[in-house]
Amino acid sequence: MTVAAVILAAGSGQRWDGQGHKLLADLNGKPVFSWSIEAAAGANLDELIVVSGSVDISHLVPEGSTLLHNPDWELGQSRSLSVCVDWAIEKGHDSIVVGLGDMPGVTKEAWISVSECQDPLVVATFNGDRRPPTKISSEFFKYLPTEGDVGARHLLNGGNYKVTEIVCQGSGNDIDTFKDLEKWS
Repeated sequence: MTVAAVILAAGSGQRWDGQGHKLLADLNGKPVFSWSIEAAAGANLDELIVVSGSVDISHLVPEGSTLLHNPDWELGQSRSLSVCVDWAIEKGHDSIVVGLGDMPGVTKEAWISVSECQDPLVVATFNGDRRPPTKISSEFFKYLPTEGDVGARHLLNGGNYKVTEIVCQGSGNDIDTFKDLEKWS
């Protein structure tokens, strides 16, 4: 059984009111995105996939990882999910664990805990809130949205499927604004 780690990092960061792109903003000596990618890479899953789009982050993606470009990043997160799911199907992955590039407080232990759970739909919880990373088994790929700025929320919150919650240490907060970044610094 193969499990791929996926970091979605294609969006423009529309709410970001600082200079440059939020993924490249300095957070304690390194770009915001570096914190996210290092945690995912540290989990040592079968493949590390990064989906980029609006900003070049290729110099921050570890060697040996798969960097996929979402040409339709302006159409929302669902298009990035489609890009990684198509790749995962092509490579024969049994499941993907999806995280976001703007979540520096998610630890490698969270990635590992979510990925090691044998259930088909798994989500991390931080202080009682469901947040990425989220494990989605291949049997659910066909139910992921292909349009709009939405992820797997309907699978996780719709009540139609059993979702296993894994309590994780760290923080599930993302960075959307400069004020968010200041809270982390």
